Amino acid sequence: MKSRIPVVLLACGSFNPITNMHLRLFEVARDHLHKTAVPELKLLCGADVLKTFQTPNLWKDAHIQEIVEKFGLVCVGRAGHDAERYILGLPILQKYQHNIHLAREPVQNEISATYIRRALSQGQSVKYLLPDAVIAYIKDHNLYTKDSSWKDNNT
Repeated sequence: MKSRIPVVLLACGSFNPITNMHLRLFEVARDHLHKTAVPELKLLCGADVLKTFQTPNLWKDAHIQEIVEKFGLVCVGRAGHDAERYILGLPILQKYQHNIHLAREPVQNEISATYIRRALSQGQSVKYLLPDAVIAYIKDHNLYTKDSSWKDNNT
């Protein structure tokens, strides 16, 4: 097996609750970076988070610049999102696009934390969508149910 270089990935997002697809982000990004031989610290995000860079007053321009200029990022594609368009639509991302790696998930999946919360609030099974330990934690703490204090504005 060929020697692999160290990769450090820092992720942002709600991860609420964490799904298997969130965990897949790390695997896809690591594999992509090992192919391109880029040993560095990178911000890991899905294309949905990359889109939020365009949301007024959510990110400071100076923070976006520091991320993409000093560290760079790995963006894993997500159904319904066009990461390349997001990069071209924001001058600061366009300027540092050489430091933005777009990784493709070979298995497209539209599972989102919003979907998981909605399914749980409706009493539906989320087996095989979340790690078993996460399902147990949610059940033990009565999270995302009609009886819990959590309310999803998207449902």
